[in-house]
Amino acid sequence: MRLPAIGLSIYLTLSATLSLGEPPKLPISPEVQADGRITLRLKAPQAHSVKVVGGEIPLGATEGAMRKGDDGVWSITLGPIAPGIYDYSFDVDGLRITDPASPNVFGDRRGTRGYVEVPGPPGKPRDDQWRDVPHGSVTAHWYVTTVTGSRRRLHVYTPPAYQAEPSKRYPVLYLLHGSGDDDSHWMWLGRANVIADNLLADGRAVPMIIVMPDGHVLPRPSKPKLDAADRARMAQAFEKELLENVIPLVETNYRVLCGAEQRAIAGLSMGGGQSLGVGLTHLDRFAWIGAFSAPESGDSPLLAGLRAHPDEVNRRLKLLWIGVGKSDFLLERNRKFVQALKDAKIRYEYREAAGSHCWSVWRLYLADLLPRLFK
Repeated sequence: MRLPAIGLSIYLTLSATLSLGEPPKLPISPEVQADGRITLRLKAPQAHSVKVVGGEIPLGATEGAMRKGDDGVWSITLGPIAPGIYDYSFDVDGLRITDPASPNVFGDRRGTRGYVEVPGPPGKPRDDQWRDVPHGSVTAHWYVTTVTGSRRRLHVYTPPAYQAEPSKRYPVLYLLHGSGDDDSHWMWLGRANVIADNLLADGRAVPMIIVMPDGHVLPRPSKPKLDAADRARMAQAFEKELLENVIPLVETNYRVLCGAEQRAIAGLSMGGGQSLGVGLTHLDRFAWIGAFSAPESGDSPLLAGLRAHPDEVNRRLKLLWIGVGKSDFLLERNRKFVQALKDAKIRYEYREAAGSHCWSVWRLYLADLLPRLFK
């Protein structure tokens, strides 16, 4: 079997390096300058074309095309780029890879993903930027579900004082991810723990436990497009998983306050749809609901139940918070959904921010939502 040029280059480089008993030497990448410029590098001496692709990183007029040096290292300098977190990858002769020199690479349901971070200016850190404040803990908690009998995982954030105050109990936010992600992504790209730490340090939010479960309970059917029956089965499986496995596990193993007024649910994209679907049909369980870039629209089946008893819904709900980016492909669906809520006389808060269907918008919305919860 003949290897493509980039594959042969990597193979020969690794073979030569390993024969000398030395680890491969990678160029520095990404390199972030104080003014916000980012330099990305990739050593691929046999490649014919390398460019930066995907994600949120702004490519400018170069459209991501990288230049090859005499040492076989391709490079590009982008920016200055505004403070933030930007995911990106490389296209090497048609092969999509993550930056092999970057420490910020992790897996997702479609392969691997990497990012680079541009810090805020001195004295003006972002809400999602690591700061020298008291930090909570994030635990990866494994369990066996009764829904499928399989092993599953969730991540649990506990606030900084959790260990120091063993008698104190906390309200809980169940925070849900999107269709391409898993239970780790609100930590990796969403920075939920960092945002919570910073808001707590600034006195802008109350201490809470944040539970990040895996939203994929059933395997995706092997077909190009899901139909309504597929989506219903998957939604029902997640609802059952959350109510019968995740919440009991959390309330058994962590010091949480119980009752609807001490329980919130929020999520992005697929998780936004799940938070609305579960939350609005279980107001006896959740009094706080948030949806970021959710796929619901003005014809959502959820609306029938809300229209039937608007006064009861408003009495039970402490907050229904909905947000979407102004460039999001789901913008019009969200607008129609909130118009339907308005017509049904259901109280809600709605926000549109600059941005598309992306993590920069969802981190912003989480930082907006957390200070509103449990007050």
